Amino acid sequence: MTEAILDRTDAADAAGSDTRPWRGATRVAFRFGFLYFGLFCLVYPSVVPEFLGLAREWLPDSVNSGVARALRPVIEGTGTRVFGTSVAANTASISGDQAYFWVLVFVVLVIAALGTAVWSVLDRNRPHYRAVLPWFLLFARLCLAGQMIAYGMAKAIPTQMPPTPLSRLLEPYGNFSPMAVLWNHIGVSPQYEILLGCAELLGGVLLFVPRTALVGAMLSLVCTTQVFVLDMTYDVPAKILSFHLMLLCLVLLAPEAGRLANVLVLNRPAGPSSTPPLLRTPRAERIAAAAQIALGVWLLFSNAYTGWERWTEQGAGRPEPPLYGIWAVTEFSVDGTPLPPLTTDERRWQRLVFDRDGATVQRMDGQLVPVLAMVDPAARTLVVVAPPRTEPLGSFGFDRPAPERLTLTGTLAGQPVSVALTSVPIDDFPLRGRGFHWVQEYPYFR
Repeated sequence: MTEAILDRTDAADAAGSDTRPWRGATRVAFRFGFLYFGLFCLVYPSVVPEFLGLAREWLPDSVNSGVARALRPVIEGTGTRVFGTSVAANTASISGDQAYFWVLVFVVLVIAALGTAVWSVLDRNRPHYRAVLPWFLLFARLCLAGQMIAYGMAKAIPTQMPPTPLSRLLEPYGNFSPMAVLWNHIGVSPQYEILLGCAELLGGVLLFVPRTALVGAMLSLVCTTQVFVLDMTYDVPAKILSFHLMLLCLVLLAPEAGRLANVLVLNRPAGPSSTPPLLRTPRAERIAAAAQIALGVWLLFSNAYTGWERWTEQGAGRPEPPLYGIWAVTEFSVDGTPLPPLTTDERRWQRLVFDRDGATVQRMDGQLVPVLAMVDPAARTLVVVAPPRTEPLGSFGFDRPAPERLTLTGTLAGQPVSVALTSVPIDDFPLRGRGFHWVQEYPYFR
């Protein structure tokens, strides 16, 4: 089958297109790129499974990393024998830069290099690979397009970088990790995140249409380069994928480099593309183009559906919890004895935060402790659990005599307590309330 494809004389060649032999370095580069990028897209999690679209909702999570898991003995053995360390895939982590995946990339690189050497010896007399080239470019283009659609939709429906959590407003900036700085920088401006997502989406959509694929690859190169630079400079654990997506853009642009140089640099006519057609007849080409567009529509719909569902059920589109906001403790009594607001008191609270993703207790020394808060508005009860413990840390009945006032009465760590709280206006934080201004006599920088 492979030999038949390699030996095929396509319609473009029959029509008199360029049939000159490729240079030796070009043939070797093609063999390596074919093997390396083909293997990477097949084994790296979520690249090929992205085409399942909505079907992934009903399939086990192992589908996303099925091939990578199947290679586990090879990956772990390589980690031990070559790098002298134990590597194992952490399925509970969403990090794409785990040691397991770095070793996976190393294995793919070694296999591609060895395969290129063997292929170059066995197939050294073949003058070119014009018959295989369009199929390889199609595979690379679709893999890139699927990722651009997925990541673009995650920003166009702003779920990748959610709005700044309320507890973050109370945390010193110096405590932020570089990745948290980036996430909150983008999350604080949903409009900016949506624009970034639309650019990535447009690149992906253009890649699914054969006639606009070149423009899509150019736009995608800009987007993926920006993402890779951010991943590198803010220590985001997606460097492996973003780097390879950037390389895929360059792979797609490489056959058209001369034409792009003519138009963008040399002020010459671009001339026709030297890449041969995918299929033999115009009708077959139209059918193939329609199939690619249909696949793009499927991925657009699937990602839009799951993105909207995630935004309304897990993101900023869901309703605010009953006690949503930041509450400052004004009085705190234990067993009827008021506790003064001393920073050394380990029992007293300074603030209590209720957010969409949970709750946070701020102690008097400023430490923020994430907790689970189960609020029953009808029964007016509040149960606080501090993970990893499962038994309640505190159980309270609450009263809200005014929208800005809250009182808690119950037990905390086995002791009877009474807490009075006052709502902190969230818009008093410049990060939340500053907004946009056309006219500024002086920069508002603080």
